[in-house]
Amino acid sequence: MTTSPFILSSGRPDDDGEAGLAVATKPKTKRPPMYKVLLLNDDFTPMEFVVMVLERFFGLNHSQAFELMLTVHKKGLAVAGVFSYEIAETKVTQVMQLAREHQHPLQCTMEKE
Repeated sequence: MTTSPFILSSGRPDDDGEAGLAVATKPKTKRPPMYKVLLLNDDFTPMEFVVMVLERFFGLNHSQAFELMLTVHKKGLAVAGVFSYEIAETKVTQVMQLAREHQHPLQCTMEKE
């Protein structure tokens, strides 16, 4: 048995004396899942390079980028931002490409929030 999105009635009064109404149900849309972009610490990528990456690709000012770089350095990883899948994937690709161009082993990943 399938359910119709509309509930129709004959328009005649029901047993309780009220006429039926046509009611449309709207499908509820879910927000797309968000993804965390993570920077991972290594012992070779210069701190200045990580700060530059955070400023360029994540829109952080110098102070914010420096603080986040220190978090990566001390804790081993940090969330650089949270984005939709496509944007997170693009940022990971951009960071990894720039790191390879400069011959740094910096790693950037993404995971579902």
